[in-house]
Amino acid sequence: MRRKKFDRASMLGFPTWAFVVFFFVMPLLLVLWYSFGYKPDLFTAHANDILSFDRYAEALDATFIGTFWNTLKIGFIGTALCLIIAIPFAYWLAVKLNPKWRPLALALVLVPFWTNFLVRTLGWQIILSPRGFLSDFLQNVGLIDGRLDILYTQTAVQLGVVYNYLPLMILPLYVAIDRAGRPLREASADLGANRIRTLFQVTLPLAAPGIAAGSLLVFIPLMGDYITASVLGGAQGNMIGQLVASQFNTAQNWALGSAMAVLLMLFIGAAVGVCALVAFVIGHFVRRSRRVVFSGGAA
Repeated sequence: MRRKKFDRASMLGFPTWAFVVFFFVMPLLLVLWYSFGYKPDLFTAHANDILSFDRYAEALDATFIGTFWNTLKIGFIGTALCLIIAIPFAYWLAVKLNPKWRPLALALVLVPFWTNFLVRTLGWQIILSPRGFLSDFLQNVGLIDGRLDILYTQTAVQLGVVYNYLPLMILPLYVAIDRAGRPLREASADLGANRIRTLFQVTLPLAAPGIAAGSLLVFIPLMGDYITASVLGGAQGNMIGQLVASQFNTAQNWALGSAMAVLLMLFIGAAVGVCALVAFVIGHFVRRSRRVVFSGGAA
């Protein structure tokens, strides 16, 4: 009987495992395998008859390192801005908004995903154009003297990634804050805490899993994004995704592009690990500072 249940569960889970294997594990292994190869000649993109780590040494040049640090800065700032914007909006959505209007508000949050990623980014190229309506509006109201000049800069890339990835931060935060529950907030108020103290000592700590999930959902794809940087950044807003894509599409050097992709994944994993460690240490000290010591021990 137990064997039948196991087989049934395995069959039901097969589509998920197949999707993971064919669309994640196998491409990842293929990229890893290509990274040990080389470009044999001008007209051949890849060969693996001689295996080596030479492409990794070639990838770790000044251009790659400099572009990676620029991408890391954009990633951290973009994730932080998404978090700063998403927390009050998700709190309003989960706590303040009338429940009958929440489905409509959630649908509006998801509206950008109804449009192709590239089309959305091209829309911002039109908005931020020096001759676009935003530039004309800012000049008419007297906020700027000349034409708006942020297109093809890192500022435009930063604005674009925040717009493109903000819903991925809002949705997990909304779910986490909604699950925190109204009774706990009311109990905090009954014990004498004001709204600010309730927010920082009850709601946000309980929403920590949503903050972590939203940060990962934003930071990881943002670090590999090359469409936003290509459309809005120009030469001043280069990101590492463009560098990897150029090796596959322009230089036709799949081995070097694969080595760069593997290094990017390793560096992203290291950055996430460091952030998780810092968050754990800070949380540990915060929890210790909140402990109440009685004569018979600590609580």
